[in-house]
Amino acid sequence: MALTDSAIRAAKPAGKPIRLFDEGGLYLEVAPSGGKWWRLKYRLLGKEKRLSLGVYPEVGLKDARARRDEARKLVAAGTDPSDARKAARLAGADEAANTFEALAREWLTLKAKEWVPSHLEKMTSRLELYAFPAIGKRPIATITASEVLAVSQKLQGRGVISTAHRVQQACGQVFRYAVATARANRDPVSDLRGALPSVRQKHFAAVTDPNALPALLTALHGYAGGPVVRAALKLAPLLFVRPGELRTMEWAHVDLCAAEWRFTTSKTNSAHIVPLATQAVEVLRELQGLTGRGKYVFATARGGSRPMSENGVLMAMRSLGIGSDEMTGHGFRATARTILDEVLGFRVDWIEHQLAHAVKDANGRAYNRTAHLSGRRKMMQAWADYLDGLRNRTAR
Repeated sequence: MALTDSAIRAAKPAGKPIRLFDEGGLYLEVAPSGGKWWRLKYRLLGKEKRLSLGVYPEVGLKDARARRDEARKLVAAGTDPSDARKAARLAGADEAANTFEALAREWLTLKAKEWVPSHLEKMTSRLELYAFPAIGKRPIATITASEVLAVSQKLQGRGVISTAHRVQQACGQVFRYAVATARANRDPVSDLRGALPSVRQKHFAAVTDPNALPALLTALHGYAGGPVVRAALKLAPLLFVRPGELRTMEWAHVDLCAAEWRFTTSKTNSAHIVPLATQAVEVLRELQGLTGRGKYVFATARGGSRPMSENGVLMAMRSLGIGSDEMTGHGFRATARTILDEVLGFRVDWIEHQLAHAVKDANGRAYNRTAHLSGRRKMMQAWADYLDGLRNRTAR
């Protein structure tokens, strides 16, 4: 005889469990403590088994019967509903563990061994600020291309197209990592090619005309501000490294006796050597008495624990009347690249090496950091002498 709601409510506990049977193997077990559990008795492969279907009254009679029917369908198909439930729980746990944010942080931890700290910080920040709030808690295998595009389009709407592209690219790298580690089947970002407007390339302002360079050099050497920034202004054209590499220059990486600066580039995370001309060594020796006991060559005035501001050199140039359309900190690289090649006639591969660009041999293999070092030493000294000659020309 089928159970009724009134019969269930009227059931009282006894000294031992009581079973109130419904139909199709479903019954309600009333424990001595008063708790009421739905159970299903079924047979599979000749063995009698039982399955818990929930607790009354959270699961009512109607819901218990629906769960019974679903379980009996599995039994009819030869599947043990108990095993199916375990598999579903494992799948759910696996899905929860493999959210986009979980995979992204796992990937970032892996990349931390390869990237310089500044690049790792930028990648982490992009994902934390823009991707995680939108898709971070979603199982990575279920995220669609349209969901990722929505993240990028939000940035596009704010007018930061380059950031939208970078965030989308970062998401793609996370998805490809998930595919490689069997946590996702594909990278949906590959479907978004062309979905965002192209980024207009901007070139850094730079003086590449030798006739305009003497006035610029004279202005830089005439800076009357602090000695740290003054030294940076003198070294920027001499060394033509990336601005971030110059401002974070460390004394531990400088060998004034060998006239070398050895460090890891911020762009490619590869070892790099900058031969120091006698003029560069002279500037550094003067600065050593001021910041030499600290970590950074261009340390802030408040101790040597932090490097100078990112805008230190730029602000100094602007104070000298050098406009943003005339010269930037990064522009010294273009100046050196052009004049070393077109005016001084040095080998292009030497120049590219000194710019820390990827240079490969005839077999496609990357040269190591010491490639053409002797020739590059001569080039860097010739470059420093050339700059001195231009500046002295205006002084006469």
